[in-house]
Amino acid sequence: MSGILDGKRILVTGVLKESSIAFHAAKVAQEQGAEIILTGFPRPTLTERIARRLPNPAKVIELDVTDDKHLDRLAGLVREELGGLDGVVHSIGFAPQGAFDFLEASFDDVATAMHVSAYSLKSLTMACRPLFDGGASVVGLTFDAQFAWPKYDWMGPAKAALEATSRYLARDLGKENIRCNLVSAGPIGSMAAKSIPGFTDLAEVWNARSPLEWDMGDPEPAGRGVVALLSDFFPKTTGEIVHVDGGVHMMGA
Repeated sequence: MSGILDGKRILVTGVLKESSIAFHAAKVAQEQGAEIILTGFPRPTLTERIARRLPNPAKVIELDVTDDKHLDRLAGLVREELGGLDGVVHSIGFAPQGAFDFLEASFDDVATAMHVSAYSLKSLTMACRPLFDGGASVVGLTFDAQFAWPKYDWMGPAKAALEATSRYLARDLGKENIRCNLVSAGPIGSMAAKSIPGFTDLAEVWNARSPLEWDMGDPEPAGRGVVALLSDFFPKTTGEIVHVDGGVHMMGA
């Protein structure tokens, strides 16, 4: 049986643990017929260990999205392995601990959060752009930036910047048939989430308000959303944010 990503070549960032959305996006993508290449940072060996749990072995490239040398060499390394790319998954977010105190955070901490979590969508897409032949799908992961969430602090504005960055990329790259979309996932008990002070307070919002039962231990629904946007089933959708959050985004007070 053919899959919705048959023949597609996909680069996936952010695979740190088996509990990450990125891991499940890569897994489902392989199950749907894609060839996958992963990037890892700051410990590519950790990503290599996790990659062995995928259905098929996947090469891991070290990539610090804030390092121009890493970005400049990326296209060449990917071309050696896959020849080109049809899709990219941006699952990168980081903020120093100081950024989780909104009123006291330093600009240095905020700038780091913005660089790694938002600007990197543009820099990663541009680094991969030479590998796109006739079009591609870029899919990032956000956490609904319409609202001020408990404990999320400067990661909220960083995600708002990510969402705006995706729209501007969609505007400027549409003429090259490059689609840029985001999946807005509910909270997942991943490594990234556990680095947020008071994450359990944030998760309680979902326990109380999600119309569909929400399981923080199940990243696969969000991974499936990513794969759907990578596929040709959304050929004219760009600049969009697809919510995979159990329906919390549409609930009133």
